[in-house]
Amino acid sequence: MTAITEAAGGSSRPRSAGEGRGKRRTGAESVRSGPLLLAAWIAYALLPWYWLDFQAPAGMAGYPLGPAGSGLALALSGKAWWLAPILIPLIVATVAWRTADPLRRNGLLVFAGALGLWAVLKQGFVVGLKGWNFAWVAALMGGPGPSQAGFGLGAGLLLLCFLLLMCQGLAGRGWCRGDAFIVSAVGIVVALILLFVFFPVSTILASAFQDNAGHLDFALFVAKITDQSIWGLDCVTGRLRCGVAWNTLFLGVLVGVATTALGLAFALIATRTDFRLKGALRILSILPIITPPFVIGLALILLFGRSGAVTAWLSEWFGIPRSRWIYGLPGIFLAQALAFTPIAYMVLVGVVQGIAPSLEEASQTLRASRWTTFRTVTLPLLRPGLANAFLLGFVESLADFGNPLVLGGNFEVLSTKIFFAVVGSATDQGRAAVLSLVLLAFTLLAFWAQQMWIGKKVYVTVGGKGDAGLPLPLPKRVAVACYATALPWALFTASVYVLILVGGFVRSLGRDYTITLDHYLSGFRIEQGAGGLVFSGGAWDSFFATLEVAAMAAPLTAVIGLLTGYLLTRQRFAGLRAFEFSTMLSFAIPGTVIGVSYILAFNVPPFELTGTALILVICFVFRNMPVGVRSAVATLSQIDKSLDEASLTLGARSWTTLRLVVLPLLRPAILATLVYSFVRAMTAVSAVIFLVSAKYNMATTYIVGRVEAGEFGIAIAYASVLIVVMLVAILGFDRLVGKRKLGRREAPPVTVAAGG
Repeated sequence: MTAITEAAGGSSRPRSAGEGRGKRRTGAESVRSGPLLLAAWIAYALLPWYWLDFQAPAGMAGYPLGPAGSGLALALSGKAWWLAPILIPLIVATVAWRTADPLRRNGLLVFAGALGLWAVLKQGFVVGLKGWNFAWVAALMGGPGPSQAGFGLGAGLLLLCFLLLMCQGLAGRGWCRGDAFIVSAVGIVVALILLFVFFPVSTILASAFQDNAGHLDFALFVAKITDQSIWGLDCVTGRLRCGVAWNTLFLGVLVGVATTALGLAFALIATRTDFRLKGALRILSILPIITPPFVIGLALILLFGRSGAVTAWLSEWFGIPRSRWIYGLPGIFLAQALAFTPIAYMVLVGVVQGIAPSLEEASQTLRASRWTTFRTVTLPLLRPGLANAFLLGFVESLADFGNPLVLGGNFEVLSTKIFFAVVGSATDQGRAAVLSLVLLAFTLLAFWAQQMWIGKKVYVTVGGKGDAGLPLPLPKRVAVACYATALPWALFTASVYVLILVGGFVRSLGRDYTITLDHYLSGFRIEQGAGGLVFSGGAWDSFFATLEVAAMAAPLTAVIGLLTGYLLTRQRFAGLRAFEFSTMLSFAIPGTVIGVSYILAFNVPPFELTGTALILVICFVFRNMPVGVRSAVATLSQIDKSLDEASLTLGARSWTTLRLVVLPLLRPAILATLVYSFVRAMTAVSAVIFLVSAKYNMATTYIVGRVEAGEFGIAIAYASVLIVVMLVAILGFDRLVGKRKLGRREAPPVTVAAGG
């Protein structure tokens, strides 16, 4: 029995019965194309082609709603004659459905789906709000051309149907062993990433190679990318500052290592010790992730700034002079370590729980000490979790701009430079794009390093058999190291949050400690009106809007992220590694750049989404999806593929296997994704600050507005309310998801070993 085995260059595993059956089912899956074809005709002939709701925008009354405003009706009436060619792929798909020969039917479905996607997208990008979008089309067709609004219900559903019809055809032709569910899942995820990650990001990154007039200028790009302010090493040879790229890279590595170490310490204490305050320790380990932006930085300033409580105490009692040490690298590091340790903990706790005790018992049976077992068996099996935790901490540090903005001082990082290049007095979109490319390069480097460190190895610890072993107590030296790491950090976290909670109940934190409820009443006042209760506080609108958006974004993030992780670990297809890296793309780019790119991409047809709740939900889903992906990858790396194959051998389809076999074992990853996506939607600011509208104003933008106005009491009071709400939501998610059952005995209280 070996914990880790080297993967051979070619697979020597015999094909399972499920794989053979998949080949024999070729063509049968495409019979199900009938309902898809019916949905496609309904989308084109009955549903409104334009707009995402049933209210016509001002100035577009020429396009009726309902069936009269469907793609077919508008094409036949001549109001939108350019929609007529979409009939061709629909007719081809109908012919394919009536074709008896499976090979020909599936080929026609692939052709019809691809042609339909091309036809819908082509007309959407060619015809815009002000006529033809391309000069060569205007020259060819003459005149300014017709105009149209963005895609609506009909167009969106038709695009989905064409995509699924193409996937059905590909499955019928043997792709992914003829499994229509897997082919459709890959197609949907790839399409979503292309639309909501690559399309907006490429829109803004293209400006890196353009001048201010929008013309290509590679010389200007080279000058910007090699600027001394980015790559300078004057801090090594003199007393000047280093380039912003080196500052960012150094900070990212520090934060990645620190958050991984802290997360591992918390995870080991939670799963391998009998520490009595596990519940409190768990709450303290996740509190920072549910804290709105700027609040941690503000609390650190109130503690360690020149007039901070700790600074004043040290000065009065020990004569230590007041200083501004909290501004710069130390302050940013502390704030980011506080904020991102929970991510590492949530990834690692499931990985630690998944280690099979029988492997550790086998090591001890061979007379290995507890320390040797931990070092040679337990720790190597944690490698996927450690690598993913470091990658997330590193990338989060690179993309964070709230903490450097508050605590940066003279220590500049790429995210703040990008922010000021976008919204500063000297706006330079090209410079922001160049700096974003540097961030992407660092992310690619970290991703490559992670893949090299994990290597071509297998980390399976959860198989099809029950494991009667008991978790091994931690060696004394490991337990002491965990306690020495986690407990002081927990006390430090607790002191920060005591300060945050107190700040909402005093008149002015740091100056006037008179007890008052004015801050809470100003934001969350409820009065009795003529028609009932009236939510008259200024924060209620943003609070309800935030809850609505977060409640929609969290389950979607979990579904797409976990499905993507499943595809990455359980399927093999061309471009798999590129696909895996693409899932990290939106995570690596600062939220400010994401917000601006969404404005540029989705403010005009064909995808006209700005000002709606949908664009906020989409932004949160694809901004936070990488956490679900990495959590799923780390957890699935421990689960033997033979479980899936056994299910397929017994006749279950991939969807049934995923639902009944894999998902119950993914509960730690599901919980981590739901919690992270919900609280990030509640606390994010950098991406959505450009996307909020009067109807959908988010809680974080309200808090930032109060901080900018100097109303720190209201900001802290609002943050305290959000923290309580998110704690309740986390407990609810925990009860909803439940615990993973691995068929193992319940261990008695674990005690720290007396010897190593």
